[in-house]
Amino acid sequence: MRVIPRGVTRLMRTTAFKLLAVYLLVFAVFSLSMIAYVAWHTRQLIEAQVAENVSGEVRFLAEQYRLGGIQRLVFAIDRRTRRPGSSIYLLTNFNGDVLASNVSDLPLGLLDAAGTRFTFYRRSEETGAKENLAFVEVFMLPGGYRLLVGRDVEERDTVRQMVVRPAQGALLMILILGLIGGFFVTRRVLKRIDSMTATSEEIMAGNLSGRLTVDGTDDEFDRLAHSLNAMLERIEALMVGLKEVSDNIAHDLKTPLTRLRNRAEEALRHASSEAQYRAALETTIEESDSLIRTFNALLMIARAEAGQARDNMVSVDLSAIAQNVAELYEPLADDQGLDLTVEAEPVSVHGVRELLAQVLANLVDNAIKYGRPADGSRGHIRIRLRREGSEAVLEVSDGGEGIAEKDRERVVERFVRLDASRSRPGSGLGLSLVAAVARLHGGSLAFSDAAPGLRVTLRLPALAAEGLA
Repeated sequence: MRVIPRGVTRLMRTTAFKLLAVYLLVFAVFSLSMIAYVAWHTRQLIEAQVAENVSGEVRFLAEQYRLGGIQRLVFAIDRRTRRPGSSIYLLTNFNGDVLASNVSDLPLGLLDAAGTRFTFYRRSEETGAKENLAFVEVFMLPGGYRLLVGRDVEERDTVRQMVVRPAQGALLMILILGLIGGFFVTRRVLKRIDSMTATSEEIMAGNLSGRLTVDGTDDEFDRLAHSLNAMLERIEALMVGLKEVSDNIAHDLKTPLTRLRNRAEEALRHASSEAQYRAALETTIEESDSLIRTFNALLMIARAEAGQARDNMVSVDLSAIAQNVAELYEPLADDQGLDLTVEAEPVSVHGVRELLAQVLANLVDNAIKYGRPADGSRGHIRIRLRREGSEAVLEVSDGGEGIAEKDRERVVERFVRLDASRSRPGSGLGLSLVAAVARLHGGSLAFSDAAPGLRVTLRLPALAAEGLA
């Protein structure tokens, strides 16, 4: 027994081939129905024409009988039977004797009743055994004469075959070409899917840089490839970020943990009084609190990037948050020689109040740490909130040294601290949290030069004016 090739079997199992097979089946049924309808309609049309012709001849011969009697009728029939492709005629008297005819072997009783019908016949000059089918009309003449006029309907079948056979051949050709085209299309589709499968397996094996092939045809496969490639780029970025976070955690937390252990060990070795033990414990608690703050910041960033806080989003008045944060940090800013001012329009957004407050607090805290002018004079921190079209724009600017343009993209990464800030307290997670919360709320974060100083701009989708609280 011959086995179907494996490649053909794979093609036949594909959805594209199954859809093609269903389409061809529907098309074949539709085409056969159309062919059957055309054949039936053609047959009906020919039969109507034959009936009309026969009826016309009967009327003509009846008129000849009325005008000239039986002799003129016999003469008219004799003359018509001599024509090529003539109709069939039979004229008998009341005894059934044939007066004029070009047919033989008619069924018995055919002339007993007037009307139209189909019947088999054989022409008088034909000697074979073949019988032909004719449509005939029997007409009763005065004096008991019976007239039969008919037309052979073989041409009806011939015409029908002339219509049906080419249509059948065309249908068969279409089905064959459809199958060939279907195999070609299915094979092409299968090739694209195999390419996607191979790339997916490569990515699952660990090569996160793999991407789906884009042919440039802008078909559904290209659109799917673009979407999946964008998703893969995002996954790769998250995995790279996760690796960097792991490395940074291992690197940046190792130092405070080592310092914590060394101080505890030093206290055990050298402390001799309760005051020394207390001082060691206070230092240990301070270091532990710093570690807890770092882990809390990491946890908030992770939750923001995972979108876990979206269920807690409500209408939030950013102007109220700006006033509260400014009131909270104003004494600290004043101690650092900085004036803190707020210019806030009433703007509301759909978000998480606690995260948005933490974002503004981080930005103000950074401005207090690094916003003092280089000459040591009294500085200024400005918080501005305004509506621009459909966006809420929150700006925090200072007059410090700012951030070099080449470092502005890097400062939002976890644990990144520029050289100028390494001598000051902090974990390098503040701006990372700001960027994560901005993405969570569908917004954006940008850094620009405040000339002098740094301007941090946070843009968030604003609620309609009537939604202000």
